[in-house]
Amino acid sequence: MQPKIELKSDQTIVFIGDSITDADRNSQAYRPFGYGYVHFLANIILAKYPHLNLHIVNTGVSGNTIRDLKRRWERDCIRYKPDILSILIGVNDVWGRFADPQLLPSAVYADEYELTYKQLISQVKQQFNCQLVLMEPFMFCDNPQDEMLKNLVSYIDIVVSLAEEFAAVLVPLQKKINEKIQQVPPEKWSSDSVHPYVWAHCWIAQRWLESTGL
Repeated sequence: MQPKIELKSDQTIVFIGDSITDADRNSQAYRPFGYGYVHFLANIILAKYPHLNLHIVNTGVSGNTIRDLKRRWERDCIRYKPDILSILIGVNDVWGRFADPQLLPSAVYADEYELTYKQLISQVKQQFNCQLVLMEPFMFCDNPQDEMLKNLVSYIDIVVSLAEEFAAVLVPLQKKINEKIQQVPPEKWSSDSVHPYVWAHCWIAQRWLESTGL
């Protein structure tokens, strides 16, 4: 049975990841949560539990891989002393191998991804024993033979395995997308198969709430 998130007064919730989490959070129009799934989640949670005085932080950075998260883990995760930590990372780790030859040095292969991800989770769990939410990296793609999607599957499997190992809540985004993608084609979700349209960010937020029980 999957664990659920328990909220208590004065907790800090940190969302960390790449551009999907970032979603222009530093622009004046979208501060402090961005326009994406964190915006929807933060405002729903704050509206539902105003008496808990929750502190919600978005530290997503566009273009990040797990390697980049490691470089800024102390600054953008540890220093906030999270009670609840939500991570979405992985698509850029794969993207670097397919999008542009110039991006190849930024690609992170599955063995490094798994080792680094596990190190980061272990560190934060040991220091704060925080509640974890791991979100599957995903693509909006209805072609199972797509090379990038086929490669992404191994990264998704790693996230699923880490969620089980660390008793984290798993948000099965790719699984849910696969169930819907035949009814709602990829071009309605995203212009590039990776970055969600605003409604799709809202859909992701719904899946997060569904998985965490909040």
